[in-house]
Amino acid sequence: MLPSVGIPELIIILTIALIVFGPRKLPELGRSLGRSLNEFKRASNELKNTLEDEIRVEDQRSTESQRPPESIPVRDGVDDVVPRTKSDQA
Repeated sequence: MLPSVGIPELIIILTIALIVFGPRKLPELGRSLGRSLNEFKRASNELKNTLEDEIRVEDQRSTESQRPPESIPVRDGVDDVVPRTKSDQA
């Protein structure tokens, strides 16, 4: 793991970056780095929200599958439908 960067180390890093990239290119690099970090945050938040939605849907499906089936009313032996024979139809 990297140790924390202090003020002297930060000044050295910025001085080297200024020498390597020059004073005109350095602000442009900073802006593009900021945009990249912002896009990365946006994409990671979108991924997180999508995963949370999928987990919520799966939880709903599992709770629905664990519910007992609805009971069907049972009649007291009385049939409403009487089968007919050919002689009854004529």
